[in-house]
Amino acid sequence: MLSLEEAQSRAQDLVTAARRAGADAADAIYACNASTTVAVRLGTLEDVERSEGEEIGVRVFVGQRSASIAASDMNPATLATLVDRCIAMAREAPEDRYAGLAPEDRLLRGSLPELDIADPSDPEPALLRARALEAEGAARGVSGVTNSEGGGASNGRSQVALATSHGFAGAYAGTSHSTWASVLAGTGADMQRDHASHSARYLDDLDDPTAIGQRAGERAVARLNPAKIESGVLPVVFDPRIGSGLLGHLIGGMVGAAIARRSSFLLDSLGETLFDRAITIIDDPLRPRGLRSRPFDGEGLPVARSALIDKGVLTGWLMDSASARQLGLEPTGHASRGGSGALGAGVTNVHMEPGSVSPAELMADIKRGIYVTELIGMGVNGVTGDYSRGAAGFLIEDGEITRPVSEITIASNLKDMFRVLVPANDLVFRYGMNVPTIRIDGMTVAGG
Repeated sequence: MLSLEEAQSRAQDLVTAARRAGADAADAIYACNASTTVAVRLGTLEDVERSEGEEIGVRVFVGQRSASIAASDMNPATLATLVDRCIAMAREAPEDRYAGLAPEDRLLRGSLPELDIADPSDPEPALLRARALEAEGAARGVSGVTNSEGGGASNGRSQVALATSHGFAGAYAGTSHSTWASVLAGTGADMQRDHASHSARYLDDLDDPTAIGQRAGERAVARLNPAKIESGVLPVVFDPRIGSGLLGHLIGGMVGAAIARRSSFLLDSLGETLFDRAITIIDDPLRPRGLRSRPFDGEGLPVARSALIDKGVLTGWLMDSASARQLGLEPTGHASRGGSGALGAGVTNVHMEPGSVSPAELMADIKRGIYVTELIGMGVNGVTGDYSRGAAGFLIEDGEITRPVSEITIASNLKDMFRVLVPANDLVFRYGMNVPTIRIDGMTVAGG
């Protein structure tokens, strides 16, 4: 793994080489990920894995033609060959009037924002093993747990450096620490599985392994003996650990490229009230220690906290420079990229602002409904918004969570779901995308 200074220098050298070789403009990105993972099962060490990979990619523009290429070999001779090949590819590529670097006057200038996302601690494999054993042991210790799929712990470090031919150069590093456990309860055909995990930038912010394991065990046991239910139209309440998927579908429809292709269920919805006026959804790339925090986007543009949904209203699209040009708009600082291939657009730390009622109050008037803790399958149409997912969870009867249910399907349309969505007040920042408990009335539920 190169140091941040070396990575930034290598990216700048690649850009300089591309310009000398005939490119009208160029950028280069270096990315490296290194991690150590320890897995255990039934109290015995099962696997220790150390992985490290780095890649550097260059993108060149020759007129309105462009190409990109990447390599994992950091040898200067290899990188020189990389530049020559990339320029040759660009000269044979079709013209694209929207292609190009980000606007020069929009580039991030000055020092990078301080995000506190790199933990200096580097735990030894022995500590990872102890955390994994503690988590799995706590899960197996829950009464009713009969088997284990294992537990694990990991830590990792990633580094990114970006340089452009029109004046941007920057690099940053981030770390991650994780612990998890997955166990089974019951026997034979009646077995049920569940899990728990936690990830954080700093080791000191990570949940206690015993607490993680106990959650996994209790969740598995709670799912035993699921009830059969009749199909109908019911209120559905989404647990916070899976409710964030609804935001994922919203964000997928907001990507500028999908809008430009006219392949989004949100087409022509800009400025519309999609949610209740009480709903605000925030993207915050500058959150200290955020799991997806970053100081600049994939084109070297500054990033900032923004409201994707402001008091129910869809505020704009997520755009890199190419999709912005196609739509006649400005890039939004949401560009994302790997070493090779086209740029895309995406979000960072996203959350839905909490509501004003507790989860208990949110469910108090539900005579009969479903509390969903697991979603299965990918039955969501990003063009029409039609939503149909396999699910499991619990019945809600007279305002109380009661018997487990499984092998059900919940269905609706995303726009209809957004319109009636009501959040509780229990927002906790645990993931890259966070929501409180969410209630959606009028969903079609098909029993197993």
